Amino acid sequence: MKIIMKLIKLMKMIEPNKIVEVRGIKGIDSAAGVTVRLPNKNLVLIIGKKGFIMCGYLDIETAERFDDVACIVTDVSTVDDILNAKIKAVTSNARSLGIREGMSGREALKIIS
Repeated sequence: MKIIMKLIKLMKMIEPNKIVEVRGIKGIDSAAGVTVRLPNKNLVLIIGKKGFIMCGYLDIETAERFDDVACIVTDVSTVDDILNAKIKAVTSNARSLGIREGMSGREALKIIS
């Protein structure tokens, strides 16, 4: 939860530039969606209390190495896209919580939030 509050504080500092957007997820109080506007494609992720769902810009092997509860979705540009996308890969800690390839981002978010 501390990281979510830090992200919201960061967003307030840089919001005029609209480079980074942090927003809540409807119906889930313990998660935040993050969009970083890059020149060619957005970097997007959703952070919950137990872990995160990330776009293809980020690396599942690195998340595994750090023992994160993480999963990856591809071909997404918005937080809403993540919620509707299918999980492509998961870390072993995410798998131990019940997150599986093929489930929706929304289903995975219920587990990590």
